[in-house]
Amino acid sequence: MRKALKKLKGYTGRVLRDIRRHLDEIPDGSFRERALDRLVLVGRMLHQAPKSSGKIYALHEPEVDCISKGKARKRYEFGTKVSLATTIDEGFVVGMRALPGNPYDGHTLAEALEQVEILTGQMPALTSGWISCLRSCG
Repeated sequence: MRKALKKLKGYTGRVLRDIRRHLDEIPDGSFRERALDRLVLVGRMLHQAPKSSGKIYALHEPEVDCISKGKARKRYEFGTKVSLATTIDEGFVVGMRALPGNPYDGHTLAEALEQVEILTGQMPALTSGWISCLRSCG
């Protein structure tokens, strides 16, 4: 596996250097800007260390993070955490927010409730358990 990854990294480096050599031939415009952005991403990907922070896991979606699940079958997942707020009876989605990074779930509750209040115009009814969680978590 290590040998195959090293070979792929070598191929990617060669293509990157070749594109950089021919960059002057691309006319100014949106295509050139997109190509430069991709070159920066590929360069960062090639030079990242195994334990460096801010790693790039996917070139097509560079914002994804590694989320450790701790499960035996699937230890790691890649993506972005999302907070969903739904009604209890009907199951309507009344709030949704993408959470960059990997924040603790308890710290996102106050933000979700604030968003529901902004979108619906009313504060959700909370039980005493949720209120104590908000005080201790947030």
